Amino acid sequence: MEKITNGEIRPFMVMEVLERAIELEKEGRSIIHMEIGEPDFPTPPGIIRAAESSLHAGDTHYTDSRGILELRKTIAEYYGHGYGVDISPGQVLVTMGVSPALLLVLSTFIEHPGDEIILGDPCYPCYPNFIRYLGGVPRFVTARKEDGFQLRAEDVEKEVCSRTKGIMINSPANPTGTLIDAKEFESICDIGPPVISDEIYHGLVYGEKERSALEFSPDSYVLNGFSKLFAMTGWRLGYMIVPEKALRSLQILQQNFFISPGSFVQTAGIEALKGTHPEIPAMVKMYDERRRYLLKALPGLGLEYTVEPKGAFYIFVDASHLDRDSYRLAFDILDKVGVALTPGIDFGEQGEGHLRISYANSLDNIREGIRRLEKYINGGFNKGDQG
Repeated sequence: MEKITNGEIRPFMVMEVLERAIELEKEGRSIIHMEIGEPDFPTPPGIIRAAESSLHAGDTHYTDSRGILELRKTIAEYYGHGYGVDISPGQVLVTMGVSPALLLVLSTFIEHPGDEIILGDPCYPCYPNFIRYLGGVPRFVTARKEDGFQLRAEDVEKEVCSRTKGIMINSPANPTGTLIDAKEFESICDIGPPVISDEIYHGLVYGEKERSALEFSPDSYVLNGFSKLFAMTGWRLGYMIVPEKALRSLQILQQNFFISPGSFVQTAGIEALKGTHPEIPAMVKMYDERRRYLLKALPGLGLEYTVEPKGAFYIFVDASHLDRDSYRLAFDILDKVGVALTPGIDFGEQGEGHLRISYANSLDNIREGIRRLEKYINGGFNKGDQG
């Protein structure tokens, strides 16, 4: 299989919805944003102060391409304390967000055209695009609705072949907000190919404990960052934890493609992990309050979920009774009642007929969004409901 060109990468549909929503807002429409996966909270002030101090100290230059040593040590300690795993700074590479980390890791996995990475369907839409761009093949495994669209080891094992280079896991997951069962996680790690675990939503978990792939296999490749839990999307700071033998090749790619993350941003990352930030548990508590509200409200609108989502800030609901074409449905809802939602087809064929609802918005706005959705579903919308 040949590497795809830029023109062959399909649009990121959530951004298409967002951009249309922004156009409508410029026309004077009131839009309730429940499409975008971005925290609606500010970065905690202690983290901001750390970055300011770093800037004033003159930390505006390149760093070690692997990242500041103190940050790499802090990340290793953070995972050691949080998951009971033994991590060395020599396993950590700091990146400008999780997306560059994923690109670097996949670049070392996909060595020949046709190399395969196993993914669940549905999944985060950028995963397969990265794989195709690098000349690889996304090997989709149908995830079952009754499992919250998380992978089963028996289904994954059937797809493993000589071309399989890795298995992608995301828990808590985008778009579903569900967590993978710990026994299934361990069994997938035991299959053979290395697991690439996207753990960016760790910390945003309600009533359960998320698990890291490193608890089950030291040969796993973990991707994580500061965007979601610490409300730092615009800071562009992430990292990977990889087997020590793999770090050098990844470091060389980082040197060539990205040089290093911002120095003062890395200082902010140290403060994020080491500091005490009461805003974080308060934020998580608020997400959970919004989640519980939606879990009660959505079934009353006929928008059903099979497994309760207990992580991230998403609920993935079946809306096929309204329209099986989720793209058409999402834009119709947006245009008629001013509620922005993400079409399920963005996440794969198994997502068709679904809508992803993000609760990264205020509870008042979410309540208004539900009111407008009720009007839409009951056919009672009018000019006043369009905003």
